[in-house]
Amino acid sequence: MHHINNSARMLLLGIETSCDETSVALVDGERQIRAQLTRSQLTEHVRFGGVVPEIAARAHLQYLPRMVAECLREAKADWTYINGIAATVGPGLMGGLLVGAVYGRGLAFARSLPFYPINHLEGHALTARLTDDAKFPYLLLLISGGHTAAISVRGVGDYHTLGETRDDAAGECFDKCAKLLGLGWPGGPALEQLAAAAPGKYRFDLPHPMRGARHADFSFSGLKTAVRQIVRAPDFTDDQKLDLAAAAQTAIAETLSDRVSQAFKLSPKIFTALVVAGGVAANQTVRAALMKTAEQNCVGFITPPLALCTDNAAMIAWAAMERVHANLILPPDLHSRPRWPLSAMTQAS
Repeated sequence: MHHINNSARMLLLGIETSCDETSVALVDGERQIRAQLTRSQLTEHVRFGGVVPEIAARAHLQYLPRMVAECLREAKADWTYINGIAATVGPGLMGGLLVGAVYGRGLAFARSLPFYPINHLEGHALTARLTDDAKFPYLLLLISGGHTAAISVRGVGDYHTLGETRDDAAGECFDKCAKLLGLGWPGGPALEQLAAAAPGKYRFDLPHPMRGARHADFSFSGLKTAVRQIVRAPDFTDDQKLDLAAAAQTAIAETLSDRVSQAFKLSPKIFTALVVAGGVAANQTVRAALMKTAEQNCVGFITPPLALCTDNAAMIAWAAMERVHANLILPPDLHSRPRWPLSAMTQAS
């Protein structure tokens, strides 16, 4: 018999396979992550210089069953204590999404448990409530390889996009600038490392796309183009790489900061905090710039621990927990989808 005493005692299994991280986690209703295992596929994709969807899907399929078993062992839990299974069904790479959703649904069916389909972006949006008990409404800046958006998080299933990228995501810009500088993939951490060694000897005046614009959208393609033109100029030398890396990183951080300041001005809501999630939140220059922006707007600054900023299953289990508590459970047969904006979640709830 399954133990379903009260919401605080609930224990949910989360599955995240939307890109190239295979992740499983057990999270309870008291905000405890009982166990989480995340396997990066860096070795599978590094020689291709990016994620290959078919390889990612096969790796998810290969590792999920043993990771679920290991997660239960680590949490010292058995199936009788698990109250439901949540899996990401979008947005993301279709092959990976199907693997996670089909596996999660199959497990739920076999164990007579409810299945909760979850939006990957909603997982990021609600993580600060898992880690810091953030109070609604807050301003979420989601910055990753695939997403850059400023979102007003007003409640579970109640999201209003204030601004989003019109071209590249911030993480994509980091990766492309790193590639132009001859660094490996993923480029963000490599570029940050290179920038840290910059002597500041050379000066590069890089564009800050949309700086000062009265909307809160983002753009990074002009910055990337400027870096490409500098790198390909006949007088560019290897000695200048360090400084260009630092200039690109600073320009990205300042652009994010400017656009977030604008998002604060555009919203009628008085936010409790600026919440920053996604892999780019790990960058210290970006983090420092955004911390200052939060201070200037007299709100708290929250960024979850790095393991919960990047793609992870704990945020998926937690998003399901929030939906159960709010009585906003999505249909279990919801189809996997490569695109699924958070604004659509507000209509679905």
